Amino acid sequence: MGRGDIKTKKGKIFAGSFGKSRPAKVKATATTKTATPKKAAAPKKAAAKKSK
Repeated sequence: MGRGDIKTKKGKIFAGSFGKSRPAKVKATATTKTATPKKAAAPKKAAAKKSK
């Protein structure tokens, strides 16, 4: 089990591949967009009219 074994982390580094034992890095932008849901905007109150 060393550089020639593709099932190990060292073997995946040597082969330049990714898998379960050496997962690829996930982009940070994709995870932050799905993790923070947007809240609906609160309805604006109508301005009170002053009578003279």
